[in-house]
Amino acid sequence: MDFSQALRERRNRRRLSQLELATRAGTTQRYVSFLESGRAEPGREIVIRLAESLELPLPERNGLLLAAGYAPAYPRTPLADPVMAPVHTALRHVLDGHLPYPAIVADRYGDLVAANPAFTLFTDGAAAGLLEPPVNVYRLALHPGGMAPRIVNLAEWAQHIVQRLAAEIERNPDDRLAALIAELRAYLPEGRPAAGPLGFAVPMRTRTAYGELNLITTVTTFATAVDITLAELKLEAFLPMDETTASILARRARHPAPRPPE
Repeated sequence: MDFSQALRERRNRRRLSQLELATRAGTTQRYVSFLESGRAEPGREIVIRLAESLELPLPERNGLLLAAGYAPAYPRTPLADPVMAPVHTALRHVLDGHLPYPAIVADRYGDLVAANPAFTLFTDGAAAGLLEPPVNVYRLALHPGGMAPRIVNLAEWAQHIVQRLAAEIERNPDDRLAALIAELRAYLPEGRPAAGPLGFAVPMRTRTAYGELNLITTVTTFATAVDITLAELKLEAFLPMDETTASILARRARHPAPRPPE
């Protein structure tokens, strides 16, 4: 795909007019039109500004630069590289600071990067094969051998996960993520989630050896990251929706050995 075609395809995917993109990128509609028709050759700076204005993931920004004849601008540094040590330290502070509530760090595809000790609430009773590295947290959540049998509102929660991933792939197509979504859809319970008010967030209600937990999640990303590995990390923190859940998690932190189910 040449640059003009790549730019036009990504602008259309974002449902932006040439004028809207030009305004965001600080240029003119005429110039964007010339770029998309191949009548103008872009400079490296405008390619980066257009990619930022389109809110493309960093790998796609590199792809747009390559299509325009420029070297990629955004590296992908392995997490094991010593230069990433401050990232590991920051993540560990956040994960530990969230205790006694569960929190995880995963990459774009849901592969687990790190977790705090409370995450074992979700792995207790899961099939051994689902816990072999790299653990995929989406598969762990919805697979019949994972958390699924213990999630009380599985139909609602599973639909929430799949819809969130589908929205991501609509904006940023990816074959690997598409294959994962297809797999997860096969785990969805038959029928549709019951209609009714959802409140302010979709909860996850799950049975544990300590009692039933009612949790919501927040997702945090490194918004200013210019390294692909860092930009694709997501920190998902689970929070109690009621006092009962908060008490159970606090009690578990004080007495980590699970009691037998009642």
